[in-house]
Amino acid sequence: MPDYDVLSIERDGNVATLWLDRAEARNAMGPAFWNDLPLAMGELSQDRAVRAIVIAARGPHFSVGLDLKAMAGMLTGGGGNDGEGPGGGNGSAKDHQPSMASRAVTARQGVLRMQSSVTSVAECPKPVIAAIHGYCIGGGVDVVSACDIRVASADAVFSVRETKVAIVADLGSLQRLPQIIGKGHVAELAFTGKDITAGRAKEIGLVNDVLPDADAALAAARRLALEIAANSPLAVQGTKAVLAACEDKSVAEGLDYVATWNAGFLASDDLVEAMTAFMEKRAPEFKGR
Repeated sequence: MPDYDVLSIERDGNVATLWLDRAEARNAMGPAFWNDLPLAMGELSQDRAVRAIVIAARGPHFSVGLDLKAMAGMLTGGGGNDGEGPGGGNGSAKDHQPSMASRAVTARQGVLRMQSSVTSVAECPKPVIAAIHGYCIGGGVDVVSACDIRVASADAVFSVRETKVAIVADLGSLQRLPQIIGKGHVAELAFTGKDITAGRAKEIGLVNDVLPDADAALAAARRLALEIAANSPLAVQGTKAVLAACEDKSVAEGLDYVATWNAGFLASDDLVEAMTAFMEKRAPEFKGR
């Protein structure tokens, strides 16, 4: 299994917890984070023993967002040299400076890579639950908005902070949040860059529940994950896939899609087990087959 620099994975039965594990930097998201996240999500996605995932964070904060110091070169498109080697051109300093277009290409590639990292959370076939405490700012909001369910501690603070540092949020918040909290609330958060409390986050539907503290939020997320993991993984993952596929479809199109899905996946050993357990008046034991 991969060895991650700023993440760690803890498994407990059919539930895995993916920890943001850079507490000393308040889980600021630098190059190692963007490298680790898709690898960790890929590992958990492919592990058939894992049926639900909790994303949580070590230290006093979920994440303060992008590590601006570590990522400064990418943000400005630095690092390129316009394809010229040290001995290229006529030897003048100007020949070795990347053009505006080259810097733009480099910056775009960096953004696309980070977008792909966050998308690995959204595309995980298993349900992903975020347990949030302390600051959840900028990139932290991008990550939790890619999760299926969010719970928070009472001290959690959320902010789509990018306009305050002269950036357009570009890692998924502007695309995913409208489906979670509605366009008006997204516009307010993104235009102002304001902080909101956990209570306000629950009021607008950003989080499902608010718990007294970080430990309680993590415990609540794990209870929810265990409840999900007790169901047929085929049915749970199928439900997630159908929900995702139907987001931009009409009701009629969505119904047609799920009919086709169930025509292919309904005949499972898990369904037989569910019916047998019902007749025998016991809890089913699903195997994901």
